[in-house]
Amino acid sequence: MKHITDCATLNNGVTMPWFGFGTYQAKGNEVYEAVKVALETGYRSIDTAAVYGNEQEVGKAIADSGIARSEIFVTTKVWNDDQGYDSTLRAFEDSQKRLGLNVIDLYLIHWPGKDKFKDTWKAMERLYDEGSIRAIGVSNFHVHHLQELMKDSNVVPAVDQVELHPGLTQQELHDYCRAHGIQIEAWAPLMKGKLSDNTTLLGIAQKYGKSPAQIILRWDIQNRIVTIPKSVTPSRIRENADIFDFELTQDELKLIDALNENKRIGTDPDKLFF
Repeated sequence: MKHITDCATLNNGVTMPWFGFGTYQAKGNEVYEAVKVALETGYRSIDTAAVYGNEQEVGKAIADSGIARSEIFVTTKVWNDDQGYDSTLRAFEDSQKRLGLNVIDLYLIHWPGKDKFKDTWKAMERLYDEGSIRAIGVSNFHVHHLQELMKDSNVVPAVDQVELHPGLTQQELHDYCRAHGIQIEAWAPLMKGKLSDNTTLLGIAQKYGKSPAQIILRWDIQNRIVTIPKSVTPSRIRENADIFDFELTQDELKLIDALNENKRIGTDPDKLFF
């Protein structure tokens, strides 16, 4: 991975940038301006979700960018309240309208919940077969959720987007996804700044003249993890993307791997029932 537009190839042949831009908790003009800066910086993957309440602004920023639609990879997600077959179809149509896009590049089930995700997946398979979605996947799915989903599905998820950072490396899940052709993707890759004073990361960062955040993001992509850092600060948006002029050694990657404590900052999917 030598450039911000370098892509992973998903299990259906669709390409997705390794490096993207997250929009969680950003709304209104703030998210509009942030997405504009990200696209101007070179980001070509934008991640949103129905529950973020910002799809309209994200769509407008994409439309106003002047960049060809075919060059931008857009992800959104069906929220928990909309899970189920018919309600997923309606939710997807609402997301289309808010984003101003006929085709969504990647549509994800936001959380597995208890027992609705199979019906939700059937609706997504229909939308995928119809060509309204280029790839379908899941978010916050453990191995057992994936196994249950794939028992009677027609399409293997292209992506599993999960909380993943040096404090929670999710190696078992990563290995399972790799074995089944599912691309792992990291949300909260920087652990919301909680690793910024880690001595291991600071030492590696000093060697390369980078920040601890840049070291983590480089660790992600060298481990073939799609990553979507989020910021609304223009300087930070640009700094996060400045990770393609150096390469971590295998020893450095192992040092970062060893920081794992299986520590979450978000909800455990096995504890979120609906």
